[in-house]
Amino acid sequence: MRLQHVTVAIAVDGAETARAFYGGLLGLEERSPLPPLEPERFIWFRAGGELELHLQLTDEHPPERPHFCLAVDELEPLRNRLDAAGVETVAGRQLLGRPRFTCRDPFGNLIEFAHLAE
Repeated sequence: MRLQHVTVAIAVDGAETARAFYGGLLGLEERSPLPPLEPERFIWFRAGGELELHLQLTDEHPPERPHFCLAVDELEPLRNRLDAAGVETVAGRQLLGRPRFTCRDPFGNLIEFAHLAE
């Protein structure tokens, strides 16, 4: 068993902001949602291998602490890029062999970025 996708809520009018953040700033590749899902209600991104991030345009607000984690090869260049774009980053309590930090996307969803030591 493995994680295949994570779905998070974004604002109904947030499609372009989402594409700028997830596609532009984070560099994830957008893909089309599968039929019969309406493309005006979902934005899907590839997030490594078969893993996908699904954004659902909805009026629901994201919960405060639940989050998803993206493993990255180099934390500091990504954190520097987010900081330079005005995105607040927060160092997480460090776990043995797993440096990490968090930020919120433009819709309030919490994202953890971690480097998984080999």
